[in-house]
Amino acid sequence: MTGSVQNASDTSEVNAVRPIGVAVLGMGNVGAEVVRIITDNADDLRARVGAPVEIRGVAVRDLNRPRKIGQELLTDDPASLIARDDVDIVVELMGGIDPARALIRTALESGKSVVTANKALLAEYTGELASAAADAKVDLYFEAAVAGAIPVIRPLMQSLAGDTVERVAGIVNGTTNFILSAMDETGADYADTLAEAGRLGYAEADPTADVEGYDAAAKAAILASIAFHSRVTAADVHREGISSVTAADLLAAKKFDCTIKLLSICERVRDVDGSQRVSARVYPALIPLTHPLATVNGAFNAVVVEAENAGRLMFYGQGAGGSPTASAVLGDMVMAARNRVHGGRGPLESTYASLPIAPIDDVFTRYYISMRVADRPGVLAQVAGEFTKRSVSIAAVRQEGAGDDARLIVVTHRAPDRAQSDCVAALEDMDAVIKVSSVLRLEGTDD
Repeated sequence: MTGSVQNASDTSEVNAVRPIGVAVLGMGNVGAEVVRIITDNADDLRARVGAPVEIRGVAVRDLNRPRKIGQELLTDDPASLIARDDVDIVVELMGGIDPARALIRTALESGKSVVTANKALLAEYTGELASAAADAKVDLYFEAAVAGAIPVIRPLMQSLAGDTVERVAGIVNGTTNFILSAMDETGADYADTLAEAGRLGYAEADPTADVEGYDAAAKAAILASIAFHSRVTAADVHREGISSVTAADLLAAKKFDCTIKLLSICERVRDVDGSQRVSARVYPALIPLTHPLATVNGAFNAVVVEAENAGRLMFYGQGAGGSPTASAVLGDMVMAARNRVHGGRGPLESTYASLPIAPIDDVFTRYYISMRVADRPGVLAQVAGEFTKRSVSIAAVRQEGAGDDARLIVVTHRAPDRAQSDCVAALEDMDAVIKVSSVLRLEGTDD
């Protein structure tokens, strides 16, 4: 009888748990899916969190636009929404820097946990927002900011917290991966493939952020900050886009048993004196067909993490889209809600290492250089001489065509990037070199 009374009391206490109030800022593709999942999966979320999860309101720009949600939940005043006493968690899906930055900071300072997918904001202001979260003793989660549904942030922050991460490299932009994959498969040029990506909805009307590497650079800054416990911003990331990649480059890559991908690379650089620095860079690169990233095609993303003890780990899946990204957002929201119900907080970013940034000039890379040359004796020796002067070793040379169409392709061994780029500059000044057509890096080899 006593046990029965206790069980009834426990049930009553569970039923009496205060609901967790959620404010959603933004109702685009991701926001609409977040709202739908919270609504459709209310019972499951309650069981997983330990309390009901209730949407208090959704901030939108246009109140007159038809939406699949009650009009009473919509507002065009996000500041008033997050100020409500019954809001515990703010889910920011507006994008951009302003007003998202001020709204998130206000929410954190008001004691509300925040979940965001805003990579552009985090790449610049993670330190400011993390400090505000720490001061208020609330959570700041952003799993969805880097690779959509793919869990990368939490493994780096928690699963590998006791290990030393050496390198994080991946394909983190679906638009550019779709374009390069399609060019590789069809032989079409960049402009035609970009247009097709736009027609299929993979590229924005203004694709600059994607194709010029800005999106991938923001994500690289976030990954590098977490992996190496150091503050890295988007401005610290060396960035190159894919607009100069040609169908001829992809065809030539195949002859070297490679393909071309836009890579985000974050690497711990160990100097000869034992000191350490962080390299963060984004550029299109050749990778061997045997590399795990070579088979990641279409709009999919993948991230490879290399750690001292865990070895190589690969995370693969949908890197964008409403439902996949909403899945990562909801995972963060559930974690924040559990912390609200049961007490405690999730781990915040750590910047104790404060490693300096290694400029691209100091990073050891390999180069692929394609050039049109005069078809006459001694040209190869002249070209090789420029590399020798700068202590850059040549790994392979391929000559194609003849006469006015003579083309020379050089692949180098690893050398400082400054020495490699100086070689390219010297080649462009040679009379025997008509034009340096393409310069790409080669990654993913043992060299």
